[in-house]
Amino acid sequence: MKMAIDEKALDFEISEKPFKRILVAVDEDDSDSSIRAFQFAVTMAKRNQAVLGIVSVLELQDLNVFETLSPEKINKLRQNLANDVNVYARQAQKHGVAEIVQLTAEGRPGAAIIGEVIPEFKPDILICGSKSKPVNSRQRIFIGSQASYMAQNAPCSVLVIRK
Repeated sequence: MKMAIDEKALDFEISEKPFKRILVAVDEDDSDSSIRAFQFAVTMAKRNQAVLGIVSVLELQDLNVFETLSPEKINKLRQNLANDVNVYARQAQKHGVAEIVQLTAEGRPGAAIIGEVIPEFKPDILICGSKSKPVNSRQRIFIGSQASYMAQNAPCSVLVIRK
């Protein structure tokens, strides 16, 4: 038996509570959903005059054993990642975001962002992209594993942007 909704519980006053610290996760591979998440985050940061944190994660587990044994290779990858985040930061600045924090991490993106980046940056909201992935000819996964992990484990609100 369905209970009736208590209208008093739904009574509230509209108030402007803009996000002051926005964190956007961008992929190393610049996927469409990641770019859309960035565009949304920049728009939100500009409108709210918020601090925008831009993070990308170097996924070391994707490297082969020879690459992991080469400090030069790892350092080059770290520098490339920092350069990529800098490109995003310049675009955000170009679109009028006044305060931008560039962040990088290493490991699995979801775990690194939840365990390291969020405690450091302390965002009000995390914005990330997600693309659906085919499982077989009939089924699709409608939220990526990293976006799902972050949505389930983040101590702040999470907004997942789709392509």
